[in-house]
Amino acid sequence: MNDMSETARSAGKSLCCSETVWQLENIDLAGLSWSADPGVPGQPPVLMLHGWLDNSLTFSKLAPELAKLADVHAIDMAGHGKSGHRSPGQSYLLMDYVADLAEVIERHFSQSDESRVDLVGHSLGGIVSALYAAAFPEKVRHLVMIDSLGAISRPVEETIPQLRRAIKKRLNGSGKSVVYPDLTTAAKAREGGVSPLSHEAALTLVPRNMKPFGDGYVWCTDPRLRHPSPLMMTEQQVLASLEAIETPTLFVRADEGLLSHRKGLDDRAERIRNLTMARVPGGHHCHLDGDTIPVAEAVRAFLTNG
Repeated sequence: MNDMSETARSAGKSLCCSETVWQLENIDLAGLSWSADPGVPGQPPVLMLHGWLDNSLTFSKLAPELAKLADVHAIDMAGHGKSGHRSPGQSYLLMDYVADLAEVIERHFSQSDESRVDLVGHSLGGIVSALYAAAFPEKVRHLVMIDSLGAISRPVEETIPQLRRAIKKRLNGSGKSVVYPDLTTAAKAREGGVSPLSHEAALTLVPRNMKPFGDGYVWCTDPRLRHPSPLMMTEQQVLASLEAIETPTLFVRADEGLLSHRKGLDDRAERIRNLTMARVPGGHHCHLDGDTIPVAEAVRAFLTNG
């Protein structure tokens, strides 16, 4: 098992961060925290939420840059990384992630009624952060969405087919876990897919999403994360949620990201009344993979002056 421990020690040494656990009523969420640089004026903490099937290490390059401004906390969402899993019989509903974030902020980052946070979310994390900011504008000072601009929507006529798919998958279960001989092989498997990663980026993310099993490793992420959602928002609901955002917002738009050719994106952007857009090079993981400096500069400038 030296493969896992050596990788973890190496990552911890280079990241200069600490493991953190936020206890909630029904689940414990884990994550990584970066303390603000000495002498930094007191700024609201930065909370960071990762994308689907990722974990807090997706911010391993961006978080240290933001720690030049404030304390930074990257949270493993439920079912991901080192966080707890939902109870048997529960699903991973989008709105439950929003409720988790609300409870984290209420329990651990609300020293007073005036306490606020800055939210930085990538992909699914951006969707969750945007919904929270829309529902609780008094709690969020700045909102940053990286290659993310509102929830995935479905036409109303797909409501029942979507429900059927979700229930059938729940009844059939998740199947047997794949056992990988080492983390490098697991990283190779993670490199492909809808949002491809370089081998280096995959090696950064994979160890936190895996656990030893026999002579190899299996994913520790909850397999139910891959189950279809039983109910999804309509485009009208998504637009309404974006219109409700009062918080100054930055949309980091990756030139080769998942949203680069998305129809209707401009319409979504126009619904946010106080929106700044930053075009950056790279793909969906532009904050982790390749040249990440443009993302760091855009986010730091926005949190400083936005």
